[in-house]
Amino acid sequence: MGSATSRDRLMKLLEPVVGAGGLDLEDVTVTPAGKRRLLRVVVDRDGGVSLDDVAEISHAVSATLDADEAMGATPYVLEVSSPGVDRPLTEPRHWRRAVKRLVKADLRDGTAVEGRIVATDETGVELDVDGAPRRIDYEDLTRGRVQVEFRRLDDAEDDGEDGDEG
Repeated sequence: MGSATSRDRLMKLLEPVVGAGGLDLEDVTVTPAGKRRLLRVVVDRDGGVSLDDVAEISHAVSATLDADEAMGATPYVLEVSSPGVDRPLTEPRHWRRAVKRLVKADLRDGTAVEGRIVATDETGVELDVDGAPRRIDYEDLTRGRVQVEFRRLDDAEDDGEDGDEG
C-alpha cells in the first residue's frame, strides 16, 4: 500500500475517533524509524489541546488501530500531539485559532501580506496591516504562517506590571 493511500486510510479510520473526543484530526504521518515506524497523529481544537486530551485521544486511537490492524505486524510508536507554531494555516479553523497572532499570508496572485489577525468568519479573515484593516477572502489565500514573536502585543500591554522595580 502506497504512503498516500496509507495516510488516506488512516485519516478516514481515525477522524471519527478523534472527532468523538471533541477534537479535529489535522494530520497523520507514518515515518520509518529503524525497525519500527513512527505514527504521528496531530489533533487540535478551539481553545487548544490539554495533556489530558492528548492522553485520552492517544488511548482511543491506539485501541482503534489495534482493533483494525491498520498498522500491520510491524512495530510502531504512536505519537499524539497538537500542531506546532510552524503549521501552515490552510483551513478556516486554523485562521480562527490564530486570532491576535501575527501572520504572513500568501495570496493566490503570488503576493504576500503580513499582519495581525483581528477577526475571522465563514468566508475570510481580517488583518491589521500596519494599522489599517485588510479583508482577505479564504478563496484568495493559499496559506498563512504564524510569525514567531518574542514579545507579543499582549506582552507589551503588560509592561510595568511585571513587578520589576527600578
